[in-house]
Amino acid sequence: MTTRIFVTNAGVEVPAITTDQMREVDRVAMEEVGPNLYQMMENAGRNLALTVLETLMDDWTSTPITVLAGTGGNGGGGVCAARHLANRGADVTVVITDPQGLAPVPKEQLDIYRGTPGKLTEAEALDTLRPGLIIDAIIGYSLRGAPGGVARRMIDWVGDQSAPAISLDVPSGIDSTTGEASGAHVRAATTLTLALPKTGLDTATVGDLWLADIGIPYEVYRRVGIDVPASLFGDRFRVALRPTIPD
Repeated sequence: MTTRIFVTNAGVEVPAITTDQMREVDRVAMEEVGPNLYQMMENAGRNLALTVLETLMDDWTSTPITVLAGTGGNGGGGVCAARHLANRGADVTVVITDPQGLAPVPKEQLDIYRGTPGKLTEAEALDTLRPGLIIDAIIGYSLRGAPGGVARRMIDWVGDQSAPAISLDVPSGIDSTTGEASGAHVRAATTLTLALPKTGLDTATVGDLWLADIGIPYEVYRRVGIDVPASLFGDRFRVALRPTIPD
């Protein structure tokens, strides 16, 4: 793995960060500077919903969308996106790896989602679904080892579908630092990564790569020791990225 820099369509160079660096960015944001986890999750989910709408274009109301969500922050972002889509009349079904094991903020996201017309089904019913688009929010940068249990079943199910998958932050099963997979993993058509690109995203598994602004201020990056260009997002909240090899 040599690629550590990505570039936007406007030619802005964007540093890629490791899993440990992203974990520290999240910690400094939540414990010292802000925004809090709920705010970041909302920003991630809204950007993900917009990515889905732009992907489906005129077919967004007629295409069945399946959202596969884990129990942590990545899953919470997926459920948040499902709420925004369902509120607009999209045909959305959410499947959680372990509904009883949801972390507090993702659980709040699911509780709010229940107030929409969107559907919720058990993982055991996956084979009854016929998605036109899949949102992969199963595992984010917190991956440790090969996926197992329900997460593994979901990943295998994605691989059996003809529908494209949009992954949130990192395709599930991919190490966000190395880009390697120690087991089953999602091959995404599009990946919407959050805050900054991860060093492991320079692989064939991510598809088209986009970066979403989740509201982290520059002071957070300064404290972590990461130099982020002020012109990164310009007048947008999402930018397309391509890898480049530094000199």
